[in-house]
Amino acid sequence: MPALTVDWTARRLGCSLALVALALSLTLSGCTPEKPKGWTLLESHPHDPGAYTQGLVWHDGVFLESTGLYGQSQLRRIDPATGQVLARAVLPAQRFGEGLALLGDRLYQLTWKGQVGYVYDVTSFALVDSFAYPGEGWGLTTDGTNLIMSDGSATLRFLDPATFAVRRELEVRDGKSPLTRLNELEYVNGEVYANVYQSTWIVRIDPDSGQVRQWLDLASLVPKDKRGSTEDVLNGIGHDPATGTLYVTGKRWPLMYSIRIDSLLP
Repeated sequence: MPALTVDWTARRLGCSLALVALALSLTLSGCTPEKPKGWTLLESHPHDPGAYTQGLVWHDGVFLESTGLYGQSQLRRIDPATGQVLARAVLPAQRFGEGLALLGDRLYQLTWKGQVGYVYDVTSFALVDSFAYPGEGWGLTTDGTNLIMSDGSATLRFLDPATFAVRRELEVRDGKSPLTRLNELEYVNGEVYANVYQSTWIVRIDPDSGQVRQWLDLASLVPKDKRGSTEDVLNGIGHDPATGTLYVTGKRWPLMYSIRIDSLLP
């Protein structure tokens, strides 16, 4: 999505606070900031600084990545050790790539305003199907039964992966306030993780109630003086269920990071 001028400099506090309009700054008062970040950095990996990351999946020891921008959107298989692109499928120039999910042997990729998604064979990257949906496509993940889609609003749509019909909709709330700008998604240990667009936050969402369970601030991964364009924001969450490792990156970031969520430790 194009960059928006939103001030996200305020820190999340360890007490309940409803979100005000996300186009404004988060204003915090009357509470003491949390000292723990809620995550631990494990290591960094090379990442193509030209990749406008929109979706990320960890699969069989490699990264699968969806990149955006008109005329540049791709589906990629990436070597985590070198950042080298091992295989790619190029989207039509009029399509802006978005979220990515793997279910079975099929990869599902959204587009932003094209109202069309693509289905690929995960091994060959051959295009095997496409599907239509109303509105915009932002993030995509799966709980193993449904595709879970975001569109920039506070609503997540649960789709039938065979027919792409909407099985149910879920409004995401932080306390009593709807949380909009949900972007890239990842399903982790029974929860939906979401990047909040134009911020350094990842939220953990209860997929039954829609309530935000935790805010994770990843601002310290890339200090402000090391960041490029205002469009180059945190976006991309992958999960390795074998190790519990979470992989995160951003649009046109030169590095991918593996982190551990402290609250998920045994």
